[in-house]
Amino acid sequence: MDWLNAIQWPAMVVTAIAAWLVASQRKLKRNWGFWFFLLSNVLWILWGLHDRAYALIALQVCLAFLNIRGALKNTAQ
Repeated sequence: MDWLNAIQWPAMVVTAIAAWLVASQRKLKRNWGFWFFLLSNVLWILWGLHDRAYALIALQVCLAFLNIRGALKNTAQ
């Protein structure tokens, strides 16, 4: 198995951790959650490029913008 194909597993784990953190009532944990989501977006895009999953790449770009928005709104609170 090549390493690009294996990226889907760390991407899945990082996404699950990010969702857990974003659901926190603590501002610091939510902020970390958005950064973890952004990392997962990058990992999913890399895997999507390898697998030619262009809809997944487009989704991850859209979600990255939403995660940036969420991080900015979380910081403003």
